Amino acid sequence: MDSQTALFQQHRPRLFGLAYRMLGSPADAEDVLHDAWLRWHAQDTAVLDDPEAWLVTVTTRLALDRLRRAKAEREHYTGPWLPEPLVPEADRPEAELERGETITLSFLLLLERLSPDERAAFLLNEVFDYSHAEAAAILGIGEDACRQRVHRARTRLRDGRPRFSVDVQARQRMIQRFIAAIKKPDLESLRALFAEDAIAISDGGGVVRAVLRPLQGADRLARLYTQVATRFYARPDVRFTTTILNGEPVLLAWFDDTLVSAIWIECEDDHITATLALRHPGKLARLAAVTKGGVAASLQ
Repeated sequence: MDSQTALFQQHRPRLFGLAYRMLGSPADAEDVLHDAWLRWHAQDTAVLDDPEAWLVTVTTRLALDRLRRAKAEREHYTGPWLPEPLVPEADRPEAELERGETITLSFLLLLERLSPDERAAFLLNEVFDYSHAEAAAILGIGEDACRQRVHRARTRLRDGRPRFSVDVQARQRMIQRFIAAIKKPDLESLRALFAEDAIAISDGGGVVRAVLRPLQGADRLARLYTQVATRFYARPDVRFTTTILNGEPVLLAWFDDTLVSAIWIECEDDHITATLALRHPGKLARLAAVTKGGVAASLQ
């Protein structure tokens, strides 16, 4: 490996982590890194005082351009849009280098509240620990403008942050309770699982059946999952597995060998506060390929 390639590989973990958090898609993040590599390969690195700063700047600006296009496309997306998780083969240490809680689906979804410029400034400053001056230089703006973007981002995100941090074991126990309830669907049993203000978000992308807007309230969620469970989840040819994706337990539902949904559950105390259900076949495709081979643990 030549020195230029070695230097790029050295910084690749941070670059991927930044691009993924910007875009919410591993494939898009990889595309950004490919473009960054092409520019890096054409660059005379001997004249660079700070190769890392150059790489982070190029990666950030490429991701910003792609995010602006994605934002426009998502305005025409059918129903809610959810980020695509890092599949196990792509869930490399680079995604964990900077504050693992910032790769959870709920956090990535929260970032969708921000404009692309606010998102970039916030991630650089709050997650990757660049100073306002350093982040401003990366973004090509003034320091005061960068500070204002970070402040606006914090304000927009403040109310959406989870009130409590729930450990993996607690979520796994809640998933077990959820499975027990939907295998023998009963309205009251499901109703008891949900917090009064619980919310359900489902991403089918207009390709498969899914709730077309966020659904809120314990009664509404209980009716939703009672109907879904009666029609589908309680069938004997449907099986469930669990794995860890983006640092959190996820429930995978299979029909024969086809992955039909991935559900993340957020909880507080003994109640579910949110369910994030990924149903878009395109987003599930890579995940299915690796979990089918035994990465996930079966639930009997």
